[in-house]
Amino acid sequence: MTYQDTIAHMQGLVSANGNWSGIDPESAARMVIQNRFRTGLDIAKYTAKIMREDMDAYDADPTQYTQSLGCWHGFIGQQKMISIKKHFGSTKRRYLYLSGWMVAALRSEFGPLPDQSMHEKTAVPGLIGELYTFLKQADARELGMMFRALDEAREAGDEVKAREIQKSVDNYETHVVPIIADIDAGFGNAEATYLLAKKMIEAGACALQIENQVSDEKQCGHQDGKVTVPHEDFIAKIRACRHAFLELGVDDGIIVARTDSLGAGLTKQIAYSKEPGDLGDQYNSFLDAEEVDPANITNGQVFISRDGKLMAPKRLPSNLYQFRPGTGVDRVVLDCITSLQNGADLLWIETEKPHVEQIAGMVDKIRETVPNAKLVYNNSPSFNWTLNFRQQVFDAWEEAGKDVSAYDRAKLMSVDYDDSELAAEADAKIKSFQADAAKRAGIFHHLITLPTYHTAALSTDNLAREYFGEEAMLGYVKNVQRKEIREGIACVKHQNMAGSDIGDDHKEYFAGEAALKAAGKDNTMNQFEAA
Repeated sequence: MTYQDTIAHMQGLVSANGNWSGIDPESAARMVIQNRFRTGLDIAKYTAKIMREDMDAYDADPTQYTQSLGCWHGFIGQQKMISIKKHFGSTKRRYLYLSGWMVAALRSEFGPLPDQSMHEKTAVPGLIGELYTFLKQADARELGMMFRALDEAREAGDEVKAREIQKSVDNYETHVVPIIADIDAGFGNAEATYLLAKKMIEAGACALQIENQVSDEKQCGHQDGKVTVPHEDFIAKIRACRHAFLELGVDDGIIVARTDSLGAGLTKQIAYSKEPGDLGDQYNSFLDAEEVDPANITNGQVFISRDGKLMAPKRLPSNLYQFRPGTGVDRVVLDCITSLQNGADLLWIETEKPHVEQIAGMVDKIRETVPNAKLVYNNSPSFNWTLNFRQQVFDAWEEAGKDVSAYDRAKLMSVDYDDSELAAEADAKIKSFQADAAKRAGIFHHLITLPTYHTAALSTDNLAREYFGEEAMLGYVKNVQRKEIREGIACVKHQNMAGSDIGDDHKEYFAGEAALKAAGKDNTMNQFEAA
């Protein structure tokens, strides 16, 4: 409903109830408009529709890719979306990412943990709910400022301005955007996955990212020791997520199937196979196995049949089995095709470096079977982007016969090369990486998993160095507050950002002239009005 429609609706309710005469319909309407989303499921349904539309737009035009940054606190996500609206005027094609790594490292009651699914599973839906609480508060704050401006325009008799503001209210773009939420490997079996998926969806998640690692052996995708599961096990968890979406009425919820097979050389299970060529047989075909000499059978050996031969898969003391070296790409392709054919909507291929052609080579093979396959890709801080791209340029120049004698490939990270031609070309490739990969490698969504973890550490280090050093208070004023004021950072008025003005509005709605409000002449936040 429009602003006036909402007021009229509230007027009808108040008029129909004689003892509600103290309720101002316009005040009630404003509170309704400031709280557009009543539940997490409302958010999940709304944002799923956005993602589906964005996916269709990308299929038609790969320049229409989407982006997100990982956020570990509601305030961080809120400030990110406020900044996006400030700088670009719209949140279109900009999402949030919820990283399991950051939940483990920053949100667990155990304290900092490695990315091994040891944190409380409830922390994940808890963070989703927190992010959306802060995004909804950003809506309430901004709309509240618009309502105040509307009142001022009316008091000044400026009907043109009042109509413009009311039109802006009617066409208001929310800060609430899709969250792609990391459910790790499901925190247990398929039933555990389903139960957690429900909690995440109820908190507002429209997109769940799940990986094909073993739950109790899960590792960060950029570390060693990764162990994958047979396809049927993973498909069961994809189905569990889909059942959760359907049960809760989010019929177009998105499942992102992540494969870690490129860097995973181990499996915990030999897959069950009914007949040659089925999924289990294909999974087992990648096992590193040797033909058995009956004379040399040892105690505890496990055997499989392959091409009519009795084979013994290599079994490690950890009771894990290893895959044949060099099979990673083929396993990735099979993982991706199988996931898409069994209910997944998007893919995530975890790689060891950001290389467009490496990603594209795998996607080309996947698209031979599923032509519209598309990826979510981790622009990971675990990659040394500077070194990787300088080495890529070095290799391309060397292959083209260009003189690279002025460069030491192993030391290209050195500041000594920062002003070089090679460094400039590498930086240009980093800058265009997302656009290039979206066009060439089928990447629909680019995200950085842990950026705000790193920015929080860097900014805190800078402030600590200056505040506790010679700059003292000037270290804060010059490099924090002065920049906040001049760059229009919303939280420079931190009382307003925390909801003080919203609270004042509510006090007036509830108590009228008797309201004791915080925004009087002695509020020091008024010092920033001249900014």
